[in-house]
Amino acid sequence: MQAVAPECARQRSVEVIENVRIARDTYRMRLLAPEIARAIRPGQFLMIRPTRPGTTDPFFGRPFALYDTILGASGKPEAVDLVYLVIGRGTASLADRMAGDRLEVWGPLGNGFGPPPEDGGPVTFVAGGIGQTPFLALGRWWLGSRGYGDPPEHWSGARAGSAELLYGVRTAELAAGVEDFREAGIAVTLATDDGSAGHHGFVTEVLEDRLRKGRRPAKLVGCGPPAMLGALARIAEREGIPCDVSLENQMACGFGACFSCVVPMRQADGSVDLRRVCVEGPIVPAAEVAWPIGDGH
Repeated sequence: MQAVAPECARQRSVEVIENVRIARDTYRMRLLAPEIARAIRPGQFLMIRPTRPGTTDPFFGRPFALYDTILGASGKPEAVDLVYLVIGRGTASLADRMAGDRLEVWGPLGNGFGPPPEDGGPVTFVAGGIGQTPFLALGRWWLGSRGYGDPPEHWSGARAGSAELLYGVRTAELAAGVEDFREAGIAVTLATDDGSAGHHGFVTEVLEDRLRKGRRPAKLVGCGPPAMLGALARIAEREGIPCDVSLENQMACGFGACFSCVVPMRQADGSVDLRRVCVEGPIVPAAEVAWPIGDGH
């Protein structure tokens, strides 16, 4: 997994093109940022400082995964889309932003996803909460419909044969971007805690049901709450399926200085050491994370 070149990750003032509600408490923000759009790869993220001019609250930035890049009239990426759930002061401040406003953004940051399975087999993305956000660009990339990075990297013979998103939310009103995925050729199956749509229960139960029926992907990728990711990691290990996860640890700086986003990772000698998600992630092999002991879901 390749980290971004340091010279690409700069702080910039960028313009908000649009900021629209796409589900309950969930928004898609489009930023005019050609340099970022042409450099960023699926799995990388941006830090955004959501303060208004003349204020310092909130002081720290917030991390947001790339949802997708938007092509301009020239056919080159000109803007980036981010999808976020309003859960605190920072995201509440973002929800108030309008077209023409400006934001302080730095990035692209973190490593990105690697290539699709070499055998061209099916891939399954498993998301919980707002964890679906990294998978639209990744699905387009692995299916071969879009290239990302500078120069744009495409997959040809090694592209994924198909892609499916298993998407768990508390209630159907929180399911965001489902049609975006389907239009990109990514099948979507929902799971809801309250039974308001799709499977009534945990999203990992949907995966278990598929595996029992012989629907085995060549690769699993997860993003969501730690309990869900821990359960996914155990399923992947039991079934012998390669699995990466995109971690959502809270961050303050985004470039490794503050050590606020560390995660315990298993080392080759069997010991456990802390690693910074912002620079040594957010994409990591699921088997290397020292997940908390428990049933999870």
